[in-house]
Amino acid sequence: MSAETKESQSLYDLSRYYENLRVEMLDFLPSKLGTMLEVGCGSASFSEVVKQTHGTETWGIEINDAMRELAEKRLDHLLIGDAMALLAELPDNYFDCVVMNDVLEHFVDPYTFLEKLKGKLSGNGVVVCSIPNVRHYTNLYNLMFQKQWRYEDAGILDRTHLRFFTENSIRDMFDSLGYEVEVLKGVTRTTHRTPKVVNALSLGWLSDSLYLQFGCRARPR
Repeated sequence: MSAETKESQSLYDLSRYYENLRVEMLDFLPSKLGTMLEVGCGSASFSEVVKQTHGTETWGIEINDAMRELAEKRLDHLLIGDAMALLAELPDNYFDCVVMNDVLEHFVDPYTFLEKLKGKLSGNGVVVCSIPNVRHYTNLYNLMFQKQWRYEDAGILDRTHLRFFTENSIRDMFDSLGYEVEVLKGVTRTTHRTPKVVNALSLGWLSDSLYLQFGCRARPR
């Protein structure tokens, strides 16, 4: 395994996969946050912080039943199972924010899910998500110089990822579904010097490759 791939995997940290707080995503939340749904909530550590800081009513959906005991303690409402199937059990026009941190890439059809999700948002409701960047320099390096597209236990090429996104394709996806993208910017920037130098030499053309994920906030038009 290359050093570049190891950096990508370490940022996902397998040992804390379901306990990943993702504090950098707190900045993407809307100012009004009375109700929030976290899809793929894991142990609900992110929702717990939101509840403590905003007094938010928190809901969660998690497919892994092993997370039930801990998540139930942190959330007001928890549903266990497939998110697409559970949408019908959620109240309509209810949530000020639906959070999906590194979730959409696991969906067979994220487009249909996002379309149906509109009916669950309140009048000012938004979708906040973190999505892995397939143009991260680790992936570009392995593809261009190692001639590899090898799936791993974690990282951008996680074996459970079914969809892959770039900054532009994230914007295109939301735009095609009738969402207005309010914020779209890179998160989890590399600390390595080499890709930064390469980006400078490219006059910024590779600036998107410095970020492991993109954070996004979008609302239905």
